[in-house]
Amino acid sequence: MRQTVQLDGATLTPAEVERVATNHADVSISDAAWQRVNIARDVVDGILARGETVYGINTGFGALVHQRISPDDLATLQTNLIRSHATGLGEPMTRASVRAMMVVRINSLVKGHSGVHPEVLEQLVSFLNHDIIPYVPRIGSLGASGDLAPLSHMALALLGEGEVLSEQGQAVPTKVVLTEKGMIGIKLRAKDGLSLINGTSQMLAFMTLAERRLSALMPLADLILCTSMEARKASVKPSDERVHQARPHPGQRLVAERIRAIMADSPILASHADCDQVQDAYSFRCAPQVHGAVLQRYHALVETLEIELNSATDNPLIFPDPQNPGPHEVISQGNFHGEVIALAADSMSAALFELGSISERRIDQMLDPARSGLPAFLAQNSGLESGLMIVQYVAGASLAELHGHVMPRAAFSTSTSAGQEDHVSMGATAAWNLLEATQRLAEVLACELFVACEALEFEATEPAPFVAALKQRVRTIAQPLTGDRSTSKELILIAEELNDGAWLARIEAELGRIPR
Repeated sequence: MRQTVQLDGATLTPAEVERVATNHADVSISDAAWQRVNIARDVVDGILARGETVYGINTGFGALVHQRISPDDLATLQTNLIRSHATGLGEPMTRASVRAMMVVRINSLVKGHSGVHPEVLEQLVSFLNHDIIPYVPRIGSLGASGDLAPLSHMALALLGEGEVLSEQGQAVPTKVVLTEKGMIGIKLRAKDGLSLINGTSQMLAFMTLAERRLSALMPLADLILCTSMEARKASVKPSDERVHQARPHPGQRLVAERIRAIMADSPILASHADCDQVQDAYSFRCAPQVHGAVLQRYHALVETLEIELNSATDNPLIFPDPQNPGPHEVISQGNFHGEVIALAADSMSAALFELGSISERRIDQMLDPARSGLPAFLAQNSGLESGLMIVQYVAGASLAELHGHVMPRAAFSTSTSAGQEDHVSMGATAAWNLLEATQRLAEVLACELFVACEALEFEATEPAPFVAALKQRVRTIAQPLTGDRSTSKELILIAEELNDGAWLARIEAELGRIPR
């Protein structure tokens, strides 16, 4: 039975956004949320009936804030706002990212502080549930005043204008699709257009999709680390609980706990318990400290994301006071500013480089015969064959691109709208940068996993059950080397599986949950 995610402005989770984004769930709006929406709309209608002048309701926008708009022109004002602001550039957003942006926008509007007309929300819900997905160029948001250009492209489709995406990803006229579905475009009323486009929904969509990937990549990175530890016969002693109680950063302690749990029943570990190797290289010995620091950045990202998903982010906001109605019910403010998202995304992107960097160093440890004691580059016939030499090269190339993602996007601002909007966050750019960075990280981790599984082919003893289960999944894509071959498609498929997270879910279903 198809799921329905009920939106109430307060309880939306990243996992629910993902289900809607991937078209595995419909959406509805809770009764309590509808009540709040109607009360806030009454405030807008009351201001208009009393002839009061309030920004965003019957004035111009941005630098045109002081221009009063006549009642006869209010609908035209909102429509003009959408048409003029639907000015994006670049490749189209994917269907999943647009769907995520739409559900995030609905949830913000139903908090009851926007004053949007209920028909607008009904149209958004209908679009999602009929899988009518607006064509939205990705580039255009500055991360303040909301994601104006992208959200305007979304809003344009609600009017029956602009374009939507076909199932093949092609742009087709909105009117054609609405006619096929028996639907029509809506007419905007006072404040409707501004409420639709003045919010952090695009940047939040990108960050949510990135977080969903990372929710699997973080524990998988630790499981891949343990696979490499088995291949290099690295010691588990640096993950001793006492060590991490002495420096009790929560991420560090959790990664050490994961290593202990994954390696607990390792025959390989038991086989070299009394070896004379004193210390492993930092990429193994300091993994709890490095992986743990990254994990803490991830937890901070999740905290920011969960708050933002259930926040009102447009301007102005409405705080109904039915006993004393008036302009004081509407407050012009800056919740549309995406700085908190931009800084969280930039910090996470920098952290992901560190995770990729230490992963690539472990690849080097396994491929170098002087340190690994294994054949050079794990070739069957070293010299005549190159084995997995180039796997490290491509990991380095992906790592170089990941290094490019480290540059903070929030470190750039440009003044717009005749100086009225004089500081912007570049939050959409930062969140998109993070989403791209997750792909590069998955590629580097795929290379490490590929190399570690091949190195384990030279080990007669079975690895720990968790490691064996992961290796078994890899072998459904990439068989052990029997000679040189192209491994490009195999690495790409492994990276896709890591990003998808299904391998982790299946392994945990078999063996139990890795500590979180």
